[in-house]
Amino acid sequence: MPIVKRFSIISGRIANSISDNGFSRGGAMIAGCICLSHSPLKDRNRPQAAVEERFSKALQNAADFVAEQKPDLTIIFYPDHLNGFFYNLLPPFCIGVEGSSIGDYGTAAGKLDIPEGRAADLARSVLASGVDSAISYNMQVDHGGIQPLEWLSETHPLFKMIPIFVNCASPPLPTFERARALGRAVGDWARRAPERVMIIGSGGLSHDPPVPALATASPEVRELLVTGGQLDFAQRFRRQSRAHGEGNAMAVGRSSLLPANAEWDRRLLDAFMAGDLSVLDQVSDTAISQAGGRGGHETRAWIAALATLGPNYSATELFYEVVDEWITGMGILQATAA
Repeated sequence: MPIVKRFSIISGRIANSISDNGFSRGGAMIAGCICLSHSPLKDRNRPQAAVEERFSKALQNAADFVAEQKPDLTIIFYPDHLNGFFYNLLPPFCIGVEGSSIGDYGTAAGKLDIPEGRAADLARSVLASGVDSAISYNMQVDHGGIQPLEWLSETHPLFKMIPIFVNCASPPLPTFERARALGRAVGDWARRAPERVMIIGSGGLSHDPPVPALATASPEVRELLVTGGQLDFAQRFRRQSRAHGEGNAMAVGRSSLLPANAEWDRRLLDAFMAGDLSVLDQVSDTAISQAGGRGGHETRAWIAALATLGPNYSATELFYEVVDEWITGMGILQATAA
């Protein structure tokens, strides 16, 4: 039996990108990595035209890089915003074997194209590498995972994908070393895979989103944080409207949220460009929240993504600016393995 048929039995949906010798068009490999900030406010709150134009141009450059690499499969490390993971059962990491986009903040809702057999194989490989990751056959992915995929699919769609949740919002959080270990394990699998794999790291940089904390929540909110469940229309509308309002308030200096911290972001970007993924190892979670906001913890997803490339990767900064209307230090980093 040709190798292509064996893979079609295992994964069900990748056979079209696999040639008779078992390798994808252009050679099996990690095709590249894009780490980028997301912001659910981008399509609602408009910054100055020049800022938006610079970001759009950089985003197009990232999408062009993706198109040039022609990946067959995308692995995205992403943070959840208390939409799909709750305190009823909260893993540090979770690999999606089946799942759906919840469609928040204007992202498209619906079942995700996750190749079940390949995702299950990745999960087994990560566990065999010594990293304890949960799996989900009903992963609910919010804008943190979907928005970057939509942005980068301008020319070459990235929707055949495996989502990997990294807990960045709900303490206790995984250490940065465990995030790197997860990335290394995923990278080892990706280098053996027959597909050309694009790696995406979504999150951050510094920002302070208006999300509730379990320790200070009211009894009603605490129940939602523990049991989860789908928000009804009114609940979703109130939540998203509050975030939009904070972006507009930030732009005129009236927000109660911590503003984005360009100095902190610059330190991280310079470290990542230099290949230093341990820059936050000795920094407490409290100190990260004070300097980078509650959303600063999302750098765990960037670190996991970059760790897939192994040592001595090459990285290029495509964009960085604080965009107050989006309450975020917006960055885009492009990287390739050595």
